[in-house]
Amino acid sequence: MATGFEAFVARRYLRAKRKEAVVSIVTVISVLGVAAGVMALVIALAVNNGFTTELEKNLLGASAHVDVLEKSTSNGIENWEALIVKLRALPHVVGVTPALFAPVFFQGPGLGAGGILKGIDVENEIHVTDTLNHLKTGSLQALNSADKPPALIMGSGLAHNTGMILNSRITVVSQGELTPVGPRINTRPFRVVGIFETGFPQYDDLRAFTTLKAAQQSLSLPDVVNEIEIRLDDQNLAPKMTKEVQKVLGPRLVATNWMEENRPLLNAFRMEKVVTFITIGLILFVAALNILISLVMMVMEKYRDIAVLMSMGARRNQIRKIFILQGVLIGITGTAIGLVVGYTLCYFADRYRWIPLDAQVYALTYVPFEPRAWDAAWVAAVAILISFLATIYPARNASRLAPTEVLRYE
Repeated sequence: MATGFEAFVARRYLRAKRKEAVVSIVTVISVLGVAAGVMALVIALAVNNGFTTELEKNLLGASAHVDVLEKSTSNGIENWEALIVKLRALPHVVGVTPALFAPVFFQGPGLGAGGILKGIDVENEIHVTDTLNHLKTGSLQALNSADKPPALIMGSGLAHNTGMILNSRITVVSQGELTPVGPRINTRPFRVVGIFETGFPQYDDLRAFTTLKAAQQSLSLPDVVNEIEIRLDDQNLAPKMTKEVQKVLGPRLVATNWMEENRPLLNAFRMEKVVTFITIGLILFVAALNILISLVMMVMEKYRDIAVLMSMGARRNQIRKIFILQGVLIGITGTAIGLVVGYTLCYFADRYRWIPLDAQVYALTYVPFEPRAWDAAWVAAVAILISFLATIYPARNASRLAPTEVLRYE
């Protein structure tokens, strides 16, 4: 452990005299180098965390944590009501809802677009996904209306592409049963009772919701579904609960989860985080070289002082600690400056949305910044460790000086 003597001398050496201005300049550059590296790493990690969190929130807001699917295309999941009762009894399950997905063509009076029709149980759907909680216009309760034609809620992008507004009529074209001359085409009119906007083009531009019964009739299907969606009280339990759900299912069904479905995207974010750390870590490496150069120059300037201290009784271990403390003080100062500046910039950039984005490309309207306390802890630890490692060589050389050899010519 360093004593007050080593710390006092280390601080005095960092305040170089006028004739040692070069050493002082290199010291300042070293501090700024560490600060720049820490600041850049904090900002880069905050952006990565922000994008990951926002995209996960969008994905999980529009999809379930665990999905039950058919292993192969067939006539759908039969007896789904009894299966839902079993799934609701599992621990950590807070919502279960049936769903019927089908690719269809939406034909307006003058415009048309392809998309996905989803038949839902309205009461249970809102407890599993958040898509229908983002209505721009219309009413969710109107989806259960018994009026003819059946009700439909569309994504804002899909409504724009088909020219639909609230209470307008649209025709849903789908493939029906196979006949000897080919598949039968089903056409069914719907009434637009709502338009939602999640900010996620994957859903806003393609999805439309109707009741499960209306979807089954439109697709000429019996009382079947092709997916059962499950929401958990903790999204991170999805892999574990997928195994529990699979035990309840029969041989024709399989359980999957949001992590498996979005594995490429999540892996891309993890890899980006690693690459970001390696790339910006080079800045810290350069700062460590500056610290090394600064201390080597300091040792060369302080040969006489070191010899005097050793002749007055300073031990070699104390001399070594003096120069180690100098490098660590540079690292701590630079790290503190980098953390303060980095977190301040992240706060204001996120609060005032300094960097806008095209939502059609990035699914977000601005660059989100999410600095985390854990990131500050390990970034600071790495920066100080690198600063410490840079002191080992010059501190070792300083402690090996022979006082008699240095003072002989004084």
